[in-house]
Amino acid sequence: MSLPEELQGRRIISGTLRVPSLSGWETRGNRKFCNGTTECAYYFANLPMALKFGLRILFAVCVAWLSTNEGFAEGPWAQWQGPERNAVSKETGLLQELPAGGPPRLWLFEDCGIGYAGPAVVGEKLFILGAREGTDYLLCLNVADGQELWAAPLGPTLENDWGDGPRSTPTVDGDKVYVLTPQGTLYCLQAASGGIEWSKPMQEFGGKIPVWGYSESPLVLGDTLYCTPGQEQGAIVALDKYSGELKWQASEVADIAHYSSIMPLEYEGKTQLVQLLFKELVGLDARDGKLLWSIPFPGNFAVIPTPIVAGNKVYATAGYGAGCVMVKLTGDEAEVVYDNKNMSNHHGGVILLDGHLYGHSDGKGWVCQNFESGEIVWREREALGKGAITYADGRFYCLSEDTGEVVVIAASSAGWEEHGRFTLSPQTELRKPKGKIWTHPVIADGRLYLRDQNLLFSFDVKGE
Repeated sequence: MSLPEELQGRRIISGTLRVPSLSGWETRGNRKFCNGTTECAYYFANLPMALKFGLRILFAVCVAWLSTNEGFAEGPWAQWQGPERNAVSKETGLLQELPAGGPPRLWLFEDCGIGYAGPAVVGEKLFILGAREGTDYLLCLNVADGQELWAAPLGPTLENDWGDGPRSTPTVDGDKVYVLTPQGTLYCLQAASGGIEWSKPMQEFGGKIPVWGYSESPLVLGDTLYCTPGQEQGAIVALDKYSGELKWQASEVADIAHYSSIMPLEYEGKTQLVQLLFKELVGLDARDGKLLWSIPFPGNFAVIPTPIVAGNKVYATAGYGAGCVMVKLTGDEAEVVYDNKNMSNHHGGVILLDGHLYGHSDGKGWVCQNFESGEIVWREREALGKGAITYADGRFYCLSEDTGEVVVIAASSAGWEEHGRFTLSPQTELRKPKGKIWTHPVIADGRLYLRDQNLLFSFDVKGE
């Protein structure tokens, strides 16, 4: 069936879906299907009646499913900290012991640009931000061989004594990629080509660039994108992900933006947005930005780690002596369960697994902390210096920020039990003297990705 000449090349910007109901046909929402192409609408109109009805039933089922499953971006590592923003990979069948000298290196890409941004991996593509000659780029690489597919320029980068360039991870959602530059411009780009769909500066919402640049990784849920411009006009905003238009701004929250990313929490049939700001930990109603609860937080210099959510409990930690806090929600009220210094995580991240928290704590080393009580279960100060942590298939991958050593340990509350180590080599010659290896490890489709500024490594950690 060929498309009439007058329809060729045209696009449907938006459309409604009509589904069967007891009273006839009913309109549900305003969604794009079949990539929004005129061809889909034309071919559907010319299908046999029986096939049309069957497809309508299928679409109805899909819409019902979408309405209850508008969760995270899909993919092995489609956004910051992976499938559920908790640095936990769901992959199995990975190496349980590293071979001598480390896992096989599949490829090394040497033109990633300057920055600390981590990769997002979906299908055959890897997306990562980097600065080349003072300009931020979103890069798209071929997962198989590390070859660059395209590079989209995004404007001047942030210059900083601790290292220039982007700090945040792209968020891949369907055929779009959302990124936030350190200067505070949010972009929506086409995943296929890097073409820019729209952009919004955080300054439009009253935001001000943090000292070390915007570092948040955008959150997409359903049709909405959430991010944190900060400041008095309203610290958190919700935008239409298709157009970038403002849906709401949280005027009740006036704290400044630091470096954490928003975490969604499903509780009592409501989606909350949990964010750690400079001086408070907050929970907002995702529908309208209403402030549900707020807990004071002793932020100092830089507040970076993403909050952890589990049921009706929220955990947050930061460095510079801030320590950690766990709160319990009852309705729209939040009560502090504990507030101590047993975990003071700078920016390497903390992972919740089987009732225990794991990460590096300033002054204490690598720590296992009981989630319910906040007490230390074990700590290891000598085996590895400060760094970042990621989990996959019964193992933690711990990366030293100083040396580039990677140590694989058992994910166990019984103690530090090593299962191999290796040192990243080569290492960049472009890192500023104050900068270190701060990009978190990523594990996707049996590959371990590590970045040291312009160098991006892919290692094979798939077991036999």
